[in-house]
Amino acid sequence: MKIVLYSKPGCHLCEGLQEKLEQINSLPFELETRDITTRDDWFQAYQYEIPVLYLLKDESLNSSSSLLPRPSPRATVQQLEKMLQKYMSLDR
Repeated sequence: MKIVLYSKPGCHLCEGLQEKLEQINSLPFELETRDITTRDDWFQAYQYEIPVLYLLKDESLNSSSSLLPRPSPRATVQQLEKMLQKYMSLDR
């Protein structure tokens, strides 16, 4: 599975979430960070929403993807891991 993080440079919430996601080793996922400033469609869709997380079963954002709720910036790595575990098990 892949987790896609929509982000932009200088976004402290995005950077904090990315750091926490990179610390999770117990779940089988690949993290892909997408800079919304590199594509107009991403920027228009997410400029006021970042950080945005999607869980993908395959390579595209289609019916096999799930928009994940935005975790609190205060969430610990363990809390984030628990949330992801829940959504990954629902998505199987």
